[in-house]
Amino acid sequence: MGNPTDAKTFYLSSEEIEQFHRDGYIGPFDLYEKEEMEAHLQALRPKLLNTKKAIYGGGRTVSGTTNLANYDRHLDIDFLADHITRPEIVDRVSSLLGPNTLCWRTEFFPKYPGDEGTDWHQADNFSNVAGSKHPQIVWPEDAEFGGTITVWTAFTDATVENGCLQFIPGSHKSMNYDESKVMEYNSENINKVEKNGVRRGFFGYDYRQLQKDPNWSPDESKAVSQVMRQGQFIVFWSTLMHASHPHSGLTDQMRLGFAARYLPTQVRVYPYSTELEEFGGDASLAKFGNVLTSGEDTFGHNRFVDRTVTGHPFRTR
Repeated sequence: MGNPTDAKTFYLSSEEIEQFHRDGYIGPFDLYEKEEMEAHLQALRPKLLNTKKAIYGGGRTVSGTTNLANYDRHLDIDFLADHITRPEIVDRVSSLLGPNTLCWRTEFFPKYPGDEGTDWHQADNFSNVAGSKHPQIVWPEDAEFGGTITVWTAFTDATVENGCLQFIPGSHKSMNYDESKVMEYNSENINKVEKNGVRRGFFGYDYRQLQKDPNWSPDESKAVSQVMRQGQFIVFWSTLMHASHPHSGLTDQMRLGFAARYLPTQVRVYPYSTELEEFGGDASLAKFGNVLTSGEDTFGHNRFVDRTVTGHPFRTR
């Protein structure tokens, strides 16, 4: 039986596409009802703790705000496999990237009471935290874009108080960071560094170390807070200046976001890497595969999987 939403389409209008190219983001959009998302979240919790089937579960992962065990759980958890291929997401992504798209990475972003905000940052080729400093994605030389489309879904409510995203509209048009520079990982700095009066960090890294101009700082007066209700998602370029507020600790509830990252099929994924080495951990890419989310792959330079490690098939639009 097909999903009833499969017959509907959710492509962006020409006005929405224009807005996205101007601002670097669009949304939020409704995906799940609040109660529906809460039920999914409760069912997910025990699965997230069990990394036995996770493709990086055997790697050297670290405890903390983020780690490699949070990556690519769509490859072993059915609900997440279905989530990344939802027409409501994929149609909007293909409105921006063209008809042939893939999902190459997903990540969970938990923020616990008292956690620092995430540093202002931009990501182009994702060599930023890679220990090898190899680009993780490589666009064709004649491409007018770089980076990846990130679809960030609020698995819980995301408020200013509990650490919602912040964007600086229009900042995706120029990179302020050089990802080939080295950031030093230091877990001792987590939750302990203030920047412009706000506790911010990047999961044990300091993104300021990648600035092209050491004296530059983001114009936070232009920042927009992305308050989202549980079950909504927002779409943005990874090259957009983005950050998050600290979790104020006014509630004992965590904030949980789930980011899925999409590319057109001509982009090369992990062309120089056989393992991930970041956030103080490492893991083999031997079980990794991209998911074809719409159209077809005519390039043949990326590895794809058509089902999860447990045999659950991925839908392609």
